[in-house]
Amino acid sequence: MPSPQGRPPAEPRHFLDINEIDTAGLRRILALAVAEKARGQRRPLLAGKTLAMIFEIPSTRTRVSFEVAITQLGGHAVILDTAGSQLSRGETVADTARTLSRYVDIIMLRTVDHARTCEMAEYASVPVINGLSHQSHPCQLMADLMTFEEARGPIAGKVVTWTGDGNNMANSWIHAAGRLGFSLRIACPPELPPRAEDLQWAADQGADVSVTSDPRQAAAGADLIAADTWVSMGDDQSEHRHNLLAPYRVDRHLMACAKSTALFMHCLPAHRGEEVTSEVMDGPQSVVWEEAENRLHAQKGILLWCLAADGDGHDP
Repeated sequence: MPSPQGRPPAEPRHFLDINEIDTAGLRRILALAVAEKARGQRRPLLAGKTLAMIFEIPSTRTRVSFEVAITQLGGHAVILDTAGSQLSRGETVADTARTLSRYVDIIMLRTVDHARTCEMAEYASVPVINGLSHQSHPCQLMADLMTFEEARGPIAGKVVTWTGDGNNMANSWIHAAGRLGFSLRIACPPELPPRAEDLQWAADQGADVSVTSDPRQAAAGADLIAADTWVSMGDDQSEHRHNLLAPYRVDRHLMACAKSTALFMHCLPAHRGEEVTSEVMDGPQSVVWEEAENRLHAQKGILLWCLAADGDGHDP
């Protein structure tokens, strides 16, 4: 439908995956997040805007950070879970997207199936944010990048080690390596690798991404070691899976392989004693709580960018 001025509406700015946004766009989101954190005060940049959040899987950090972010920016959040929407009664994602687009200004979906996120974006006429899927977790990755650069400066040229399952967070780190110029070493069991298509994408970008089954080799001289829970979103919880991942636990011995200035990150929730020891998580190299805080600021950057309220010449 044309605008009142007769111009066709602009295509919505979706935030679905790191590799779908160019380097300048990612840098703009990070700059917005840093600026909003530095201001430390509420600004009604999104006054009158409404965010619909759909949770097909539960959340603590994603829900609270987005709801607080839109509120502090002057907007409002509407929160739906599967049982509280017609999605649980057979309405298609496409029809939900079309309907919500008539009510709200932006949609966030947290779901296991990434195809549902892509379908939401295809049929919505407002921006759609991937709040997490089995394929990727780009919102968390933006907070991680922000946290690293706050502590250690630009991530370009640095060495990041991912240890554990080659899961959605590993995939988002792969995407970021292809956009922001750092080296990524992934240590994982051969049975639990990252997605082959993401590794191929990184290779096509000329990114320095490698995969090994040796966590100590991957951690040698690293600037950052990152991990995630071993079991999430319906993963196999068998003893076999835990046995596969046990060698990839982050403990003081693995941290000692990295630089003395290396940071430790975990997107939370953590299972202490499994993927990370309490000694590391509560230790001086850990920035997990800074990461958690920065989810709030990163969400502000994402919301402002998606809604073109980022000072780029568009109306807020």
